[in-house]
Amino acid sequence: MFLNCHSYYSLRYGTLPVETLISEALKSEVSVMALTDINNTMGTMDFIRECRLKGISPVAGIEFRDDSNRFLYLALACNNTGFHEINEFLTLHNLEKTPLPPCPPAFDHSYVIYPFSGLPPRKLHENERIGVKAGDVNRLATSRFRYNRSQLVALLPVTFAADVHHRLHRHLRAIDKNTLLDKIVSEDLALPGERFIPADFIRIIYEDYPEIIRNTEQVLNDCSINIDFDTVKNKQVFSGSRYDDKLLLEKLAYEGLKYRYGKANTEALKRIRHELDVIDKLGFSSYFLITWDIIRYSMSRGFYHVGRGSGANSIVAYCLRITDVDPIELNLYFERFINPKRTSPPDFDIDYSWKDRDDVQDYIFKRYGKKHTALLGTVTTFRDRSIFRELGKVYGLPKEEIDRLIEVPSAAVNKDEITGQIEEVGNTLMDFPNIRSIHAGGILVSEEPITCYTALDLPPKGFQTTQFDMYVAEMIGFEKLDILSQRGIGHINESVDIIGNNRGMKIDVHQVHEFKRDPVVNHRLYEGEAIGCFYIESPAMRGLLKKLRCNSYLSLVAASSIIRPGVSKSGMMKEYIRRFHNPDKFSYLHPVMEEQLKETYGVMVYQEDVIKICHHFAGLDLADADILRRAMAGRYRSRREFERIRDRFYNNCRERGYPEELIVEVWRQVASFAGYAFSKAHSASYAVESYQSLYLKTYYPMEFMVAVINNFGGFYRTWVYFNEARRSGATINLPCVNRSAYKTCIRGTDIYIGLIHIANLEQKIAEVILSEREKNGTYQSLENFIMRVPASIEQLVILVRLDAFRFTGKNKKQLLWDAHMLLSKKDKQPETGRLFAEKLREFVLPELEQTLLEDAYDEIELLGFPVSLSAFDLLETSFRGSVFAHDLIHHVGEKIRILGNLVTIKYVHTVKGEWMHFGCFLDVKGEFFDTVNFPDSLKKYPFRGHGVYLILGRVVEEFGFPSIEVEKMAKMPVKKDPRY
Repeated sequence: MFLNCHSYYSLRYGTLPVETLISEALKSEVSVMALTDINNTMGTMDFIRECRLKGISPVAGIEFRDDSNRFLYLALACNNTGFHEINEFLTLHNLEKTPLPPCPPAFDHSYVIYPFSGLPPRKLHENERIGVKAGDVNRLATSRFRYNRSQLVALLPVTFAADVHHRLHRHLRAIDKNTLLDKIVSEDLALPGERFIPADFIRIIYEDYPEIIRNTEQVLNDCSINIDFDTVKNKQVFSGSRYDDKLLLEKLAYEGLKYRYGKANTEALKRIRHELDVIDKLGFSSYFLITWDIIRYSMSRGFYHVGRGSGANSIVAYCLRITDVDPIELNLYFERFINPKRTSPPDFDIDYSWKDRDDVQDYIFKRYGKKHTALLGTVTTFRDRSIFRELGKVYGLPKEEIDRLIEVPSAAVNKDEITGQIEEVGNTLMDFPNIRSIHAGGILVSEEPITCYTALDLPPKGFQTTQFDMYVAEMIGFEKLDILSQRGIGHINESVDIIGNNRGMKIDVHQVHEFKRDPVVNHRLYEGEAIGCFYIESPAMRGLLKKLRCNSYLSLVAASSIIRPGVSKSGMMKEYIRRFHNPDKFSYLHPVMEEQLKETYGVMVYQEDVIKICHHFAGLDLADADILRRAMAGRYRSRREFERIRDRFYNNCRERGYPEELIVEVWRQVASFAGYAFSKAHSASYAVESYQSLYLKTYYPMEFMVAVINNFGGFYRTWVYFNEARRSGATINLPCVNRSAYKTCIRGTDIYIGLIHIANLEQKIAEVILSEREKNGTYQSLENFIMRVPASIEQLVILVRLDAFRFTGKNKKQLLWDAHMLLSKKDKQPETGRLFAEKLREFVLPELEQTLLEDAYDEIELLGFPVSLSAFDLLETSFRGSVFAHDLIHHVGEKIRILGNLVTIKYVHTVKGEWMHFGCFLDVKGEFFDTVNFPDSLKKYPFRGHGVYLILGRVVEEFGFPSIEVEKMAKMPVKKDPRY
């Protein structure tokens, strides 16, 4: 009898998770029910699966509402075709951004049910019905349906399960309408009685109109939906047939084999034959070919890419140039990720430059058609901060009180009646879906139209997007392609272009095998000289490189995974380093650990290691091992599967007679990887990109740093990369209207800061400066610039203050005087063009002094960092430290004083809940050093923002990497700004 049930996927309206909705239905002995969430089908697949498990017949539908939240009509799918047509209808209006019509089109396989209060202005179609709520029954006697009741059905909405849910619903509606709670009126809300009600009570409601009950039962009996959750939904054939796909993949793989290994590598040939056989048997040829097709297109456009994911275990992927990871070199086992027990293909993550990804996505949509292609959606949920902020607003709290509540929720000042209500409601709201968004890079390419499974949205990005998320996609048999963007690819790509322009050289960054063998590159890795290099530039990673004495590709692969939170937080990163330095001074937990993990000193570093231990130590089969891998990678929403495997792990180990302490410790190490572990192939892919960056930084450091600066995505702030460029031998020049580009550029060893870095300089003015210079040549004087560029006095002053007209030979104060004089005269000129350039009369001004200190403060204000002087030159003191960063290793155990310009801080909570900080600084010579600020010291001597600090501390060393344990620390005073 329930045609109109809402889950919490009726965003900011519904209050019941799908599982709770179905549990409530079972309590009321419901055997068939329809899920009709508002303007979406996000929860439909979960609903269908859960209904099957609980023995309820599911009906799929949508409740359509207009922009004012007015209920228009329900649509219920009679079958899968009907579900497709109502998804298509909603998708059409979402993509075209058009309002829903008062009456939908004539559906062939769906029922449409109008509310009794919103009858259509025409005769009902055969598939249309009128929904009669309990409150409408008394109006039937005077309506046009008093005699003809064949198209009346019971409309008994379900939105709640208890009184507390209606209260939560009020808060959700206030959040949705962005208004105060007390401004919500009854028209904004569902009725409190929208719950499952007993069948006997339903019969009483409609006792004078029994036809209504019969009609409703007939509609429900006519509706069903059957989704096959077991078959792969991806596009099944790339070419003409599955057999043609097999032949094409073989041809491409063998051609790639020659490119990667030459003609005589028997080991590679044997493996490629085996992989091709498995890929064909499992029906994954089209998936590999679609991925190859995307790579082929992007390479034809000159786009750089990095292939990652578990698919990098495949030699076929390597030969197709999807990845640059050699699985033979790294001893990667294909069967761990594609084996006869696996039903879904391996996942490929393809990284592109942030500038190129949209082009690649556009190609995929056009190549495979919009009906069969969509970006993958995601759901943003209510979490701690967002809950406090949203609920704070609906209670009318001022912004400063909301901020305080977020920052220190346990503070006494935040304890009152209102905050108590916010916390109470917030606890209920935790993890509720809030808004639909876009997955970071997932794309689905389907065999059937995507709308067979979901309606689609059109976010601002401009590509249609599924309403369900990656978990649902995987549950119903989709395997996504991840087309991702990252700044690391961008700076590699741009480096090659800049090197070509500045040095006239063409670099092939895909010659990674040469980079790996280069002793100079490997020495740079060993020294941790990696600022700007993808994934290995952070203070923690640079420290790890030195502690592990990384000087090879294989050691970097391990380091790339060891740095992940799962290994480091479990304490196994430190243990790995200790064992690396003392390989004869540790004991393996168990002989299986030695047998399976000798390469990593008995420490689980990769996903594969965890799978090996679970299989060989605990006896889990490959199917459970694959589930565990997915759970570790965050591929399951709930921990149900993870907990099931945990129980099996413990039971198997106990059956094998292992001591309980051993079982607990091994599982602790396994569980610490959840959500964080890399596969070895993934780490290897990252290491490839790191080597590409390292090679460019080693041999073309100035061009490389310019590319890093221009891609705005490094670990550090921009000034740090300018410092690194200066360390590499470059001269850093302030912006110049005749020399600078919009982004930073290099000519020889001169780097010119780009106009993009100038605060408050309008983009359109910067573009006019460059286009006018390109068209008519360099600017000859300030007057010439003013005549050619329509800049306001405010924009002109910004450029003058950064000495962008220094080619005139005048200082900034003279130029500021001239700018005001010239602009005032220009404003008085008639708007007719000049026949001849008129030479302005020049005035002789008294000498106006301009100091470097004034320049530096102008630069800090407009660029964010000084160029004419260093941060140390601004200090009142002439002291520069008793020891410098380069010499720290020679002062281990000594107490020293050192000056450092703060670069970044890492914040860490201790087990006691106290803060400790890890500081990263540059000394006066531009060299990095690191500090450890323990809680006691930090309380007395806290960080006070960016600037130069005098640090008193003891030099300590861990595996050859020095740092300073801070005892005292003070931010140093700077010279007064002379401009004011």
